[in-house]
Order: sequence, then structure tokens, then C-alpha cells
Amino acid sequence: MQVGFIGTGSMGRILIESFIESKALLPSQIHASNRTFSKVKSLAQTYTGLHAYPSNTRVAQRSDLVFLCIKPLEFKNVIDDIAPYLHEKQLVVSITSPVDIKDLQELLPTKVAKVIPSITNSVQSGASLIMCGDRCTEEDRDALHQLMEKVSEPLWIDEQYTRVSSDIVSCGPAFLSFLLQEFINAAERVTGLPKPQATALASHMLVGMAELISRDRFTLETLQEKVCVPGGVTGAALKVLERECVGVFDKLVLETHRKFKEDAQGVQDTFYEQNRVNK
Repeated sequence: MQVGFIGTGSMGRILIESFIESKALLPSQIHASNRTFSKVKSLAQTYTGLHAYPSNTRVAQRSDLVFLCIKPLEFKNVIDDIAPYLHEKQLVVSITSPVDIKDLQELLPTKVAKVIPSITNSVQSGASLIMCGDRCTEEDRDALHQLMEKVSEPLWIDEQYTRVSSDIVSCGPAFLSFLLQEFINAAERVTGLPKPQATALASHMLVGMAELISRDRFTLETLQEKVCVPGGVTGAALKVLERECVGVFDKLVLETHRKFKEDAQGVQDTFYEQNRVNK
């Protein structure tokens, strides 16, 4: 299978490198383009055999599966560019949450799917989210699942839950790393514990906690119960978190949904502006 990547920015590059490092794909199976050609050229220099092009159309012509790793407002221009070079047997995969599958199916002759990756996929870990359009066959679904399985735990979701699922899987590492950084900074401010030592302690704690959860030793709730000795220090501190943090993630989800709707409307405007003009 020949796999294309239009866009080799942060997430596009993460996917390419992870697929190569996991041996899911050989560099020779990858065809990539980027608005700034020097970025994709550097990938080809790092991974001998990877095909780098200055043109998106070359990627479209040479790939069985094409990942669109671009920003929401870039979609219309890219689609206008590549659509004449695509055909019904190809699969186009968007990794951009505000772009709906139904809209892509209207604008492209191909089969369409959506994958939301995570930075954790760069170490072949964490989850990825998958959705497929109604043109996709079972073979398409299996092929996409098997590819993502090399770098993640693929989870099939309903597209209506894209945003909140992305909050957890894709944005979650940033949210939790912010909270952990605040914990580290507080340890340094309040007690004088050197920041490098606090960071090492916190990092080892997080890795160990992930192992406990992944091995089904504890749920999040039972983990709290196990650590929390009645009348102890942990219980006293948890009361502070309950008092200060309850509701903060409601606000977080509301804000991500607000921005998602704003981006989705921007996509709709670019996709259908010409239709409105013609009317």
C-alpha cells in the first residue's frame, strides 16, 4: 500500500515517523508534500526512500491512502487542487476534527475517513480515534484499523462525539501536563524542592500510574481509594482538589466546543462560499 501525507507539520510528521519506526510502513511506501517544501525534503533526507514532492497532486496520484494533515481553513484549497487527480478506489483520511466526513464526501470522488491521532502515538502508545464514511468497505475499515494499530490503540467513535473524544485523547496530554507542571511548580515554590528533582519524581509517578491503569490493577476511583488512608494526608489534600477543581473541566469542554464550532463554521464558509455566490 502506498500512503500519502499532505502536510508534514507537527502531527503529519509524528504520524510519518511513528509509522516508519513501528515498521508499519517503509519509507518507500510514503509520499509526502508540504506547503514549505524544505520541511518535507528534510524528512526524505532523514528517511531514505521517502518520496518528497513540492506538489500535492503528485501525492494524490501516487497514493492508495492519503492523509490530509492540514489546518481547517486550508482544506478547500487543497481539495480543489487534488480532487481532479483522485479516484473512487482511493481512501482520503482527514486528521482535522472540524471537517465533517459528509462534506468531504460531497467534494471528493474517493472514500473518506477521519482519524484523530495523539502525540502519544509518536511512541506507539495511547489511542487514536477512527470514523469512516459510508463509502468505506469492510476492507477499508480493516486496513485503516490495522495501520493505526501499529502506533496506537484505535478506537471507533461516532463522529458527533469527535470534539469531546479529541479533548480526552488528543488534547488530554497537554491538559494533564499543565496540571502536573503546576504541581511541580508548587512543590518548588512552597518547599524549595529543586525543580529537576520534583520533575523527575512527578514523571516517574505518572509513568507508574499509567502502568497501574493499563494493567487493570485499578480504576481511577479505586486508585484514589487505595492511596487515601482514612484521616491521612492524601485525603486532606483531595478535599482541596474537590473544593477548587470541581467544574473546571466543564468550563474546559465548553471552551473547546466553542472553538470547535467557530472552526467548523469557518470550514463551512470556505467549502460553500462559491455555491452561495453562484446563487
